[in-house]
Amino acid sequence: MQASFFLTGRFYANPLFRSLIVDIRKSGHYLGAHSDKHLLYADWTKRDSLLVTEDEFKTDIQENYKKMLGFGIHSKDAPYYIPPYEWYNRKIVRWSSDLGLQLVNFSPGTRSTADYTYPEMGKSYRSSDEIYDSIFQYEMSDPHGLNGFILLVHIGTDPRRTDKFYNKLDELLIALKAKQYTFVPLNKLLD
Repeated sequence: MQASFFLTGRFYANPLFRSLIVDIRKSGHYLGAHSDKHLLYADWTKRDSLLVTEDEFKTDIQENYKKMLGFGIHSKDAPYYIPPYEWYNRKIVRWSSDLGLQLVNFSPGTRSTADYTYPEMGKSYRSSDEIYDSIFQYEMSDPHGLNGFILLVHIGTDPRRTDKFYNKLDELLIALKAKQYTFVPLNKLLD
């Protein structure tokens, strides 16, 4: 089973994560970019209002790919890119394309992206059980189930979240396999 990992430049540059990244690459998983410094590109309430210039955006992405080169990953080998916070607008899509990148995002409908939340966030917090259940609720409600679905799970979360959803991944994958789903890295899904 393979997956896709979209990591920031800071993550690629952190010596503590080097062996993990090497293992991910050796296992044949897709490794892509997620911005160098995890910049917020657009205002949360006015999505068409950019918070970065084109030069800032492009420099940040290029820095992410420079750090990926340390693992032998060239931009031509990793053309798919997930923007930080999974938040962007049309200009970001165009600027990504100018760099030869295809911006992609998660499939909406589940709460998997809320795995970064922690109890002190109040109403925004989603427990791992709630996230897990949301995946199967969506799967049962959509006529296509999870076929072609891009499920996003964060590789790391705030220490205040002690209920780490990634600890339920084995259980989730076993349950999905029992339903005859197969898993492919994003590049194989989209190529």
